[in-house]
Amino acid sequence: MTETALTHKGMRVGDHASVTRSFSANDLRQFQSLAARDGAALDAVPEPLIGALFSYLLGVELPGFGTNYLKQELNFERPAPVGQPLTAKVEITRLRPDKHLVDLATTCTDAAGHVICRGRALVLAQDVGA
Repeated sequence: MTETALTHKGMRVGDHASVTRSFSANDLRQFQSLAARDGAALDAVPEPLIGALFSYLLGVELPGFGTNYLKQELNFERPAPVGQPLTAKVEITRLRPDKHLVDLATTCTDAAGHVICRGRALVLAQDVGA
């Protein structure tokens, strides 16, 4: 389920989008196969899969289509549990319409509300409102 405050036209500070997803043991096996890491024991969701949730939100939801990543920072605070819902959220913290830049806070929490990771993203977006 995805929640978006506004479409990318008319963005404002505080606008946000989120997505909730669980990663199963089978998802982790498929990731291992793609990453050529077959056989390694995984007892938590790999960090790149969590980062992919933010990529989805930024490219599809907020700001949306045409968004280009310029920078991302993620600080992982605890392992993400396998098979439990994780909620990734992006929230606009600053708009720079003159340069078409959007700064966003990024967070991922588990079902109990514990922070898995937090960080920031800087993207180049079309139609940045003033």
